[in-house]
Amino acid sequence: MVAWSAMADVEPFRVLTRRHAVVRRVDQPTVVLGSTQDHDVLDDAAVRAGRIEVARRRGGGGAVLLRPGDHLWVDAWIPRDDPLWRADVSAAATWAGAWWCAALATLGVRGPSVHEGPARPGPLGSTVCFSGRGPGEVFHRGSKVMGLSQWRSREGALFHTCAYTRWEAGPLVDLLALDEPTRAAWADELAGSALGIEELAATGASPGSVLATLTEGLLSTFPHWGTAVPGSTS
Repeated sequence: MVAWSAMADVEPFRVLTRRHAVVRRVDQPTVVLGSTQDHDVLDDAAVRAGRIEVARRRGGGGAVLLRPGDHLWVDAWIPRDDPLWRADVSAAATWAGAWWCAALATLGVRGPSVHEGPARPGPLGSTVCFSGRGPGEVFHRGSKVMGLSQWRSREGALFHTCAYTRWEAGPLVDLLALDEPTRAAWADELAGSALGIEELAATGASPGSVLATLTEGLLSTFPHWGTAVPGSTS
């Protein structure tokens, strides 16, 4: 069996009465599964061989692979009495997509779009997050730039948002419990499903610089939506 860990305990958020943003980082390669995914989706031998940590988030959707420095993951908490709160699950996430689009503009990214309406996971989206389409997620010319998952309670809603510096489907597919023909087919199918922010920005800056600029853009724009609340990092 694979060792499990929690990805962002939700309890600290539930007591917050103002909106809050938190940047999450990993110290070692980590597969984050959706709330309803069974561990059998993973190849235990491959996970052990790669020394991959396995975590579970509270929001639904498919798996993501996080490696130090290759992504930006931001959790955003919206309490129920916040102006951004929406009872409709699909409408509730639209603000997050607009927030990311505004931050991407600081990298010179133009023309991203936000998926509105219900989720459209497609054939692989229930297994791999960056395959399908979900409400609030950001796309550029059909490729996913920011993936989103949300968890809701009587106190508010927690949005897990994530983008990669460069999208690589292979390393995640290699960790899934698939036979070799299926693994190859999935890798080909997923190759163009997403796009990294470093590729989008096309500035020639280092991945670390791109991440720092986007992080600053997200945290500086976050308070401007409705009630002013400072973002924070951890």
